[in-house]
Amino acid sequence: MNARRVALSGALLLWGTAALAAQSAQSAQSAQSAQSAQSAQSAQEVRTNAFDDPFFAISNALPDCPLPAGPFITGAEKLAETHHRAERGTTCWLAGRCSKPNSYAYDAGIAQALKHKLAAHNPFTDSTLWVTVQGRVVYIEGCARRPGLEPAIEAFVAALPDVQRAVAAIRTDPRARPPYKLRSAP
Repeated sequence: MNARRVALSGALLLWGTAALAAQSAQSAQSAQSAQSAQSAQSAQEVRTNAFDDPFFAISNALPDCPLPAGPFITGAEKLAETHHRAERGTTCWLAGRCSKPNSYAYDAGIAQALKHKLAAHNPFTDSTLWVTVQGRVVYIEGCARRPGLEPAIEAFVAALPDVQRAVAAIRTDPRARPPYKLRSAP
């Protein structure tokens, strides 16, 4: 009788171990499938202008110029940016460099001032350029026929009130990779 119990206990132990191993393998496979699905979803996640940053074209002479990513980001990128933007926006006011409580509060006004200035005189019509305004920094991205446009456009934009910095990233060789992140790129 004891021999039978030992044999039965051993069989149950083996069966339990096999069942546990099968369950572990199934869990690992499910986790891997979920991770693959999550990766595919992230790769296809829609980019939005999550913080409503001003983004607009100022010229459109070169039709083959790739569209910059501008302020369009994924949900994961939004989560990563939220703290940085809150800190950067408030630091400006705390340091006495901004009269408004957040540096991003200037962006819409800067965009309007730039549009108004360009409506009066746009020296960059022989290019395709887009503007993003984020926290008093104006990014100008796109393409131009002639090299060396960056300093001129940065000076043009930096002369506007409340602009902390202007940064131009402009491609002049149509065969070259753009010096800015593309909207179509992950």
